Amino acid sequence: MNKIEELKDQLKHHLLQAQAIAAKADDEGRDFTDDERGQVKQHMDQAQEAKAGLEKAKASATMRQALADLGDEIQVEEKSAGERLTPSGLIVPEAKASLGETFVKSAEFQGLMASAPNGVFGKDHRVQSRPVGYKALVTGGSDTSGGAFVTNQMMGLQVGQLAFQRPLRLRDVVTNLTTTSDTIEYVRQTSQTNNAAPVPESTTTADPGTMNAANGVKPESALAWAKVTTPVRTIAHWIPLTKRALSDAAQVRSIIDAFLRYGLEEELEDQMVSGDGTGENLEGLSNVSGVQAQAWDTNLLTTTRKARTKVRLVGRSTPNAYLLNPADLEAIDLLQDNEARFYFGGPQGLGSAGTLWGLPVIETEAVPAGTGYVGDFRKAVLWDREQASITISDSHANFFIRNMVAILAEMRAAFGVIQPNAFVEIDLTA
Repeated sequence: MNKIEELKDQLKHHLLQAQAIAAKADDEGRDFTDDERGQVKQHMDQAQEAKAGLEKAKASATMRQALADLGDEIQVEEKSAGERLTPSGLIVPEAKASLGETFVKSAEFQGLMASAPNGVFGKDHRVQSRPVGYKALVTGGSDTSGGAFVTNQMMGLQVGQLAFQRPLRLRDVVTNLTTTSDTIEYVRQTSQTNNAAPVPESTTTADPGTMNAANGVKPESALAWAKVTTPVRTIAHWIPLTKRALSDAAQVRSIIDAFLRYGLEEELEDQMVSGDGTGENLEGLSNVSGVQAQAWDTNLLTTTRKARTKVRLVGRSTPNAYLLNPADLEAIDLLQDNEARFYFGGPQGLGSAGTLWGLPVIETEAVPAGTGYVGDFRKAVLWDREQASITISDSHANFFIRNMVAILAEMRAAFGVIQPNAFVEIDLTA
């Protein structure tokens, strides 16, 4: 909730409280008691204070917007094309460019290179960049990071840098939101009781005695909610680089795109699945209370299908994906009938072709072998607080006197499961 909305709520609250006290006195045909008079005065004073704060906040917001509009008119002269500055000074790209490309083309990086003739930094030259951010960590240049996964062309990529990068797709199926807060509060549905039933008209004005639908009494249903608070966590890592290597823009871009940016996203996916919620870890799906469990039943296909049914019948949700370890997906592809014929086409076929029981399969090492998940992943939410940003500095340890720099990548995010029983943890071990 922003400051303006918060002040509006405060103003409304105090006015309603004062009006309620006045209405009570009017209904009883009397003046205020001393206690009521004091309460009304207190609420009116606080309402006046909230109103004054609201007017100041609105004026500040109008001024900020005017400043932003003015900046839009002159930004071509002050920044490279395709970039803009956030209020915090973070440079973010407007055009569809990778994080590495954005960084090496930024005014910050170009300024560093301009101060190093022929790409050589002086012995005592200090290196410190402002953070250069990226609004879409994986997807390209969209304003949010939850769009389709588009692979950016990464020129200058060094041989072997992609060797240990697994596909990352979990972000693609969860709900992606943004936040400006350091703490997220949301409600988690824990149970639902639907007692809706046809009810006849009551035939008497007397107390029916038994309170049921047969006597014209409308049934009561129930929803149970629990308020959950989850903090925004920081995910970060850095690598050392020589100042000489820093002058190679293609190499810097490749390192950022193929290693630093990817490393953030890989750890985020691991946290979304298995984070234990302690320390600085997110609370991942495997540690959320209320997630259903499916025990091993006959074989892999039977077990996974029964788990999907639980999502529908118990969670009353529509599943949209399975999460499986590559080893378990291999076991499914190798299933054979009594005549040694592969169920999914064998070596000449497409295998399960990335689907199981009509649902897409997200193949990820974030899920341990022998365990799987199925559910409505739209009921899991990823909040982006600050998406990927890059900072270069020689202010680390003895880097300044060694002609070294540190390239730091970091992001901030929170994760929560809105309806735990819309997910099922599957035991895939016989």
